[in-house]
Amino acid sequence: MARKNRGWQEEDEAEAPPALICWLCSRPMGAETVWHHPVPKSRGGREQQPVHPICNKTIHANFSNSDLEKRYSTAEALLAHEEIARFVAWIANKPPDFNAPTKGRR
Repeated sequence: MARKNRGWQEEDEAEAPPALICWLCSRPMGAETVWHHPVPKSRGGREQQPVHPICNKTIHANFSNSDLEKRYSTAEALLAHEEIARFVAWIANKPPDFNAPTKGRR
């Protein structure tokens, strides 16, 4: 005798948590999520935002903790920076788990 579908699958799917979106590039998160502190923890920051590992590496390769605290504690401020804007445009069509070597500070 076949089992009847009583709708339990639909209910479970409806209660699934929303998919995470990267705070910097706005792409869906992949298998690995890094929690970035917009104001560095060493500077008293408590808030955390989900970012891709490559996005987090890029942020920290371009800015010191002091810069992040004083000028770049919001996604909008980061996106206004030429290097970050260029990075986000480049990574926009890459898959969520994409990774590549990140250049250090110039």
